[in-house]
Amino acid sequence: MDVKQAVQAAKEYVLSLYDEEDITDVGLEEVEFVEGTSAAFPEPGHWQITIGFSRPWDKAKAVPLRIAELRRPRSFKVVSVNNTNGKVISLKDRG
Repeated sequence: MDVKQAVQAAKEYVLSLYDEEDITDVGLEEVEFVEGTSAAFPEPGHWQITIGFSRPWDKAKAVPLRIAELRRPRSFKVVSVNNTNGKVISLKDRG
């Protein structure tokens, strides 16, 4: 699968999983292709795709004093996608 297909699979997964949380501003942050296998990923090659989004409760509670403070906090999730079949292998919080 190519990078665009992997990113689309990751976005669709995040949107579906967090459907009831009314997330917004869903966007691609990072992409990495990891070759080889490991105990956690026994099939050869997978994509690690970081997707960022905002949740309703992330809104600032105080009036911002600077432009930098106008940005809403975001959640970042690393979605691992199998390169062979396009299935999501895992979703982890990027700390």
